[in-house]
Parts: sequence; C-alpha cells; structure tokens
Amino acid sequence: MELREDTLRVRRTARYYTAGPPPGEARAAWVVLHGYGQRADDFAAQFAAVVEAGSCVVAPEALSRFYPEGTRGRVGASWMTRAHREAEIADYLAYLDALVERLFGERPLPLHVLGFSQGAATAARWAARRLGRDDSVQSLTLWAGAVPPDVTPAALAGPELTLVAGMQDAYVPPQRMGAQRKRLDEADVAYDVLRFEGGHRLDDNTLARLVERRRSES
Repeated sequence: MELREDTLRVRRTARYYTAGPPPGEARAAWVVLHGYGQRADDFAAQFAAVVEAGSCVVAPEALSRFYPEGTRGRVGASWMTRAHREAEIADYLAYLDALVERLFGERPLPLHVLGFSQGAATAARWAARRLGRDDSVQSLTLWAGAVPPDVTPAALAGPELTLVAGMQDAYVPPQRMGAQRKRLDEADVAYDVLRFEGGHRLDDNTLARLVERRRSES
C-alpha cells in the first residue's frame, strides 16, 4: 500500500506573555524565546531587569506542548522537532512576525531578541528574517545556543550579537563554543561573549549586565 503525504494549513491559537510598560510607553521591546520543554510564563518571569530598565518583555510560547516528564505533570513546549522540520520553522517564523505586528505595528520599537537553548536557534532564524526586511532588530543574544546551520552568519551582521553560556554548561562545551566563534569569525561578523559560573540556565547577574549594556548602546 502506498501512502501519500500532504499538508493542510490551519489556524492555531498561540499563547504569549508580556510584562513591563505597554508598547506605547516602552523605550524598547525584548522578545525572549524559551528553551526546549520550558513555558513562556516561567521564562518571562526571569526578566525583571528588563522591566526595570523601562523596556517591555514579550515572551511567545512555542506552538507544540507536551509533558517533559512522562504522561502527566508539568507541561512544556517545543519550537520544533526533526519531523516536518521546514514546515514547523515556517510556522513559528510567521507566528513571531504576526505577534510583533500585533503589538508594535502602529509604533515600531527597537527589538532586542534573546533566545535560550532551543530558543537560540529560533531567535537566530527569526532575526535573520527580520534583518532582511528592516532594521528593527537592534541586538541578538544567543544564550546556551548557537546560530543553526541553515542560517548564514552574514545574515546576522548589523545588530549587536552576544553569545552567552555557563562555564559548566554541558550543552555548550568549549569545543562547541569554539566552533561557533570560528564560524562567525570566518564570516567577519562582530560579536562578543559573556560567560558565567554555572550550567545550562539563565544567570541573573549576567542578564543584568546584558540589559545595562543594551540600554547604553541604544
């Protein structure tokens, strides 16, 4: 028996969280993208430093939810898997575009994009897409993640680019960080690196330093 695969475009209801001043009063917006198995509300709660700096936080939640620890309990979300990969990427890029248009279409704000872990690849793809259209993305932070192979590093030239990782992060060992830096160096893309003592997580002190740096750059 021969199986025929096809696709159908449907409407989805996406969930997102905001914090800080409303778009009409904020000086800038931080679009923060959670990692694999996380939720947007838990992730957004860690960005108090952004709100204190007078910017608003926008935390979209990935479209695919699941139980990270079995068949019940805590719910997490994933941006994509290897199955039907290209369609999932296209869906979340369109979702992020629609969200920013909804929130900031009438009053565009400078965007600081930060992705953690799996969200770093999402952030890089979306930033590259936005940079091909306008200059709204002022900075890109890849925290415990990297520019994915399908994104040309040169596509990220322009905004302030920062790589962040814990010194004990098992997912970003020295060789992986080195390979990432080599790739950016070969493309002549400017970037800086922030490291901290810790593992695969956000770090409050490092985040506060990053927020202050972005504020002074704007």
